[in-house]
Amino acid sequence: MAERRKLHRGDRVSWRSHGSTARGTVQEEITERTYAGKRTAATSKENPRYRVRTDEGRDAVHRPEVLHGE
Repeated sequence: MAERRKLHRGDRVSWRSHGSTARGTVQEEITERTYAGKRTAATSKENPRYRVRTDEGRDAVHRPEVLHGE
């Protein structure tokens, strides 16, 4: 299994979204159940998610493996 890379607040990232590429900035790592990005993110320290502010100003929550550094 590949080692998961650590993202930090302020990192610029991109991801595939609905057939196109979305871009944004990492706001925080989420390691416990939290409501963010218009949904409940059931996360843990072993299975974190990242809250990202899109360039359009919306919140999104993603697994680290779908986020690509820019």
